[in-house]
Amino acid sequence: MDSEPKFQYIDSKIGINLTDPIFRGVHHGSQRHADDFEDVIQRGLDAGCKKFMVTGSDLKESEHAIEIAKAHPGLCYATVGVHPCSAKHFDSHPDGPDALLASLKNLALSAKQAGHAVAFGEFGLDYDRLFLTPKEQQLKYFEAQLQVAVEVQLPLFLHSRAAAEDFERLLGDRLEELPKRGLVHSFTGTLEEMRRIVDMGFDVGVNGCSMKTEENIEVVRAVPLSHLQIETDGPWCEMRPSHASAKYLKDAPPLPKAVKKEKFVKGAMVKGRNEPATIPHVAYAIAKIKNIGVEEVCEAAWRNSTEMFGLGEKQE
Repeated sequence: MDSEPKFQYIDSKIGINLTDPIFRGVHHGSQRHADDFEDVIQRGLDAGCKKFMVTGSDLKESEHAIEIAKAHPGLCYATVGVHPCSAKHFDSHPDGPDALLASLKNLALSAKQAGHAVAFGEFGLDYDRLFLTPKEQQLKYFEAQLQVAVEVQLPLFLHSRAAAEDFERLLGDRLEELPKRGLVHSFTGTLEEMRRIVDMGFDVGVNGCSMKTEENIEVVRAVPLSHLQIETDGPWCEMRPSHASAKYLKDAPPLPKAVKKEKFVKGAMVKGRNEPATIPHVAYAIAKIKNIGVEEVCEAAWRNSTEMFGLGEKQE
């Protein structure tokens, strides 16, 4: 890749899950290779990432995300929230759900004031993985976190998977109290769902999981540039040759070398572990799908992300 990146990106879960142990060389609970966290950051910078939005998926991971933001001032920023698949943590908290909600609120407010947290989330609904947290708990604590979000007044970082009707209903009930709106990240919904999300004033986050199928491609083609943000959602949602997006990557820049974790070498990506350095492929695929220049995609996504989340950038 060129030594001087041509474009600038924000990787947020927009989503980058830099709190995941896999970025420390820990796979499935065991240390499989050296901690290469800082190399992951550097490869992202080399690829053109200028900002990293590190996702909090529960209280502990939100605290971890804030620590990463503190350690990388001006580069990394955190979100604070509890992912729907972790919503069962509220009922298992030793001091009860209200105590966890209070801790979440206090953490978000203090990190917001310090400039480390720029969004509330990741939270929402996920009916694809009810085996992790049942529907009733997800609904209860989506509503509870929406109330916290009203009190915190940060842009939202939202998750919606196979739950559009309930998601839109509950979100819509609080819409007037959430003027900063937010982002529905890693979007995989239908064309109609995307349009309703945009009509509500939210942005749409696109990554590899958003471009798996031909139906996904049609949705991405229709996402207005004014409501588009791009992300990798590493270590997940990598773009694969079997995905519908593959045919749009013929002219994309090469990615850094990747090796199996068993053959780890410093400076190489790890196969099967998505990371910020792959975000140019997300941008190139979107550009080809929309039949516009990649510059236009990058400029729009950068503008939308910085206008929504700030990320230390002065707004014109």
